Amino acid sequence: MTNQAEYVPPQVWTWEQPNGGKFANINRPTAGSREQKLLPVGRHPLQLYSMGTPNGVKVTIMLEELLALGHTGAEYDAWLIKISDGDQFGSDFVNINPNSKIPALLDHSVSPPLRVFESGSILLYLAEKFDAFLPKDLAGRTETMNWLFWQMGSAPYLGGGFGHFYAYAPYKMEYPIDRFAMEAKRQLDVLDQRLAQSTYLAGPDYTIADIAVFPWYGALVKGFLYGAAEFLSVHDYKNVLRWADAILERPAVKRGRIVNRTWGESSEQLLERHDSSDFEGKSL
Repeated sequence: MTNQAEYVPPQVWTWEQPNGGKFANINRPTAGSREQKLLPVGRHPLQLYSMGTPNGVKVTIMLEELLALGHTGAEYDAWLIKISDGDQFGSDFVNINPNSKIPALLDHSVSPPLRVFESGSILLYLAEKFDAFLPKDLAGRTETMNWLFWQMGSAPYLGGGFGHFYAYAPYKMEYPIDRFAMEAKRQLDVLDQRLAQSTYLAGPDYTIADIAVFPWYGALVKGFLYGAAEFLSVHDYKNVLRWADAILERPAVKRGRIVNRTWGESSEQLLERHDSSDFEGKSL
């Protein structure tokens, strides 16, 4: 263990100033909008306001998968929300998602337009709206929902826990990194044992459960997330790697992964998406 002085919590915690870290300039212990700011609206019924983080990628992959199946009603405009700039605290965005987190979806195919927030809720909404990637039988649907909710409950340990302390905290701290690395590896083991039994998480077919889990845990084992593949010995999770490789080969996944992405080579970024032709010239 380190020799850092032990932190003694005050009787009542108060927030006085940013405490460092990558997102210190926007983090506050309060909710609600911070400025009046309109959101753009494109020509398609589905308007997505997002960024190419794991949670955002879930939805763009889902939309691209739906379009690949021929669901023309899934055409969408994807507008970039720069979370490091605080775009998620604009008044229009908060009206869609009062929690000020991406992704947020507005469906103009109904009147009045219907807001959908939380990535898992958006996946379920789209799956039911287009009758796709969600088994109809009770057992298959339930298993899909099991893994969808597993991801929604587990990812905060991977992102807010391990990812924060390993990659974004202002300095390295042994205890939280050890604590959350242990949990990240336990979660990978859960997935690995499941995928030793099944091609995909809910069974033989690809579902919204895989679409939800892949941008987090698939990206982690492929070295796309936090630069932590070696640290976490991801080569030990052979079944997760097999599953991630299979998903990465899907053309819709290749497209969805670059929408609203702001990092990497320019050929691997599509800051906004308004038409399938926007992918022309991109590395897919």
